[in-house]
Amino acid sequence: MPYTSSPNGFLPNETNPQKLLFYPKLVALYDITFHFTNTYLEPKDRTRDQMLQAARSGKQNIIEGAADGLTSTKMELSLTNCAKGSLRELQADYEDYLRARDINIWSKDHPRTAKLNAFCKSLTAPEKHVNTWKKMNDEELANLSLTLIHQSTYLIEHYLRMLEQRFITQGGISEAMTRARQNHRHF
Repeated sequence: MPYTSSPNGFLPNETNPQKLLFYPKLVALYDITFHFTNTYLEPKDRTRDQMLQAARSGKQNIIEGAADGLTSTKMELSLTNCAKGSLRELQADYEDYLRARDINIWSKDHPRTAKLNAFCKSLTAPEKHVNTWKKMNDEELANLSLTLIHQSTYLIEHYLRMLEQRFITQGGISEAMTRARQNHRHF
């Protein structure tokens, strides 16, 4: 007989990563980093693999954290924070690339920053914008990536605070299991 959840069930609904505001940005960031590293870094450059792994880790840890969140808020918090750490690593690699080549890291006052911010904020379907970023040069792509990283880490930090509040108000799986068992006994 297949398992069906009772009214007193204790497992929360699994978070769908694709519905998180920052997830499409992470998908775009991975795709852009893949293109960037293959276009602008030498095949034997170790940074190439590091950047790609950091971009991948930023995205994949969100997926794993969402799945693990069914039974462990601690794991979801940890993996989500790990994703943020991977993005910080990727940020440093893009900044190093630009600095080492004496290419501008666009400040918030740069004439193109406002348009770049708006583009990144509206990014909900990365696959629709592939042709846009494939036409960019290394300065534009790196600054696009930095903007996506800044926006994503900001949103991830808010998501971590939401997870923290959910844990404080609802508890974790152990408390939910105890409540479900106690409710079952009262029937």
